[in-house]
Amino acid sequence: MSLSKVYSRAQVGISAPQVIVETHISNGLPQLAIVGLPETAVKESKDRVRSALLNAGFEFPAKRITINLAPADLPKEGGRYDLAIALGILSATGQVPLEALANKEFLGELALTGELRAVRGALPAAIAAGNDGRSLYVAEGNRLEASLSMETAVYAANHLLDVCADLCGEKALEVTCVPAPPAFVGKGADLLDVKGQYQARRALEIAAAGGHNLLLYGPPGTGKSMLASRLPGILPPLSEQEALEVAAVYSIAGKLFDHAQWGIRPFRGPHHTASAAALVGGGSQPRPGEVTLAHHGVLFLDELPEFNRKVLEVLREPIESGHIVISRANNQTTFPARFQLVAALNPCPCGYLGHPAISCSDTPQQVAKYRQKLSGPMLDRFDLHVEVPAQAGDVLTRKDVVSESSAQVKERVMAARQRQMARQGMRNQDLSGAQLEESCALDSQSRLLLESALNRLGLSARALHRVMRVARTIADLEARQDITTRHLTEALGYRKLDRKVGS
Repeated sequence: MSLSKVYSRAQVGISAPQVIVETHISNGLPQLAIVGLPETAVKESKDRVRSALLNAGFEFPAKRITINLAPADLPKEGGRYDLAIALGILSATGQVPLEALANKEFLGELALTGELRAVRGALPAAIAAGNDGRSLYVAEGNRLEASLSMETAVYAANHLLDVCADLCGEKALEVTCVPAPPAFVGKGADLLDVKGQYQARRALEIAAAGGHNLLLYGPPGTGKSMLASRLPGILPPLSEQEALEVAAVYSIAGKLFDHAQWGIRPFRGPHHTASAAALVGGGSQPRPGEVTLAHHGVLFLDELPEFNRKVLEVLREPIESGHIVISRANNQTTFPARFQLVAALNPCPCGYLGHPAISCSDTPQQVAKYRQKLSGPMLDRFDLHVEVPAQAGDVLTRKDVVSESSAQVKERVMAARQRQMARQGMRNQDLSGAQLEESCALDSQSRLLLESALNRLGLSARALHRVMRVARTIADLEARQDITTRHLTEALGYRKLDRKVGS
């Protein structure tokens, strides 16, 4: 009778809980049983492992083999345990020294030839392994991704034989060195391309500085999508921790890791036909949706009223909480979703309501029905409602007027963001409760102005807080410690679509 223990990692949301692969070999009829809530791909591991061991020249014991994936109540999926199972059998039969497995974890799918294949979620597994003081062995395809965890010794191999040679002391694998981030990433979309639209540019800068949600509305072709695509270029760069979180999200989503994209804020623009599951995540084995793929970045919803209303309503929770919880009958998965929401819509179905040169062909009833597709609670969650009107021909064709570049705007945004972090340790958008009252304190004159405006415009309590946050950001852009009536007036000017009729 022989017993061995090998460490591996599961995947639950963005976390990687430890899984201990226990292998017990005893006399009896030849049989291999895997227990511990394995799903189909894990159960099929026994056939992949048997063929891999035989084709690699190892002996497969003709005995009763029981493999337990502990903890038993944690669902296991995928082929990520193949390598650990194979090493469990080899160590239990003495073909690999048992003591060599101490302080090591193994992650990888086996081909029938014994070659190692990459798996999803290698980066969260590497981070978790490093936190527990263990090194991690992965497939060559996961090398760059796993090596982003600076605290973990990562070893990459192409074949099961390479791993066994290292464990037996015959030929050591080299620790993966983290390549330096690229010194230059290709020039992105720049605000220099935007002609005119000074109010929209100002609102974009405020949104970037405070992390506020932005709604752009206006006729087709006025630059709404162009402005939205420029937002990532003026946002502060990702911190190392944020960059790791973004990379971990793409790792669990099964996206190919591109080292050139390290540290770049994601920009996601799903089509308006996207389902609720595509937007927030789902499936029998929950996978991240667009809100999670936009974590620490921008989620852009173009043609907002064309989205299914029920689909839009599922965004309300992650906008407020910064995460999304997907519940199933047997488990609950939490994904991060701290994104900045930017949306664009036309003023009416034909798009030309209020256009100076093109007449609107819609009836008032059609316009009202079109705007009712966006619920009040959803509209309430946008901090700034900004009109992007049609520009005169001379504005679009003149070459002697040079607007500010994204780099110039980004300097002011970063300075404002630094003031926020020094004062409260978070973006203005994240302020709530007592923090909001402390950071956005108003004098008596400003408070009277705000009360009068709220009564006249019919804004909600949530809108009140959002106006105060925007005013705080405007003051930060001017390096002002106090919020004045001028800051409040400008912030109130960005609440246009949720005012009561006649205001």
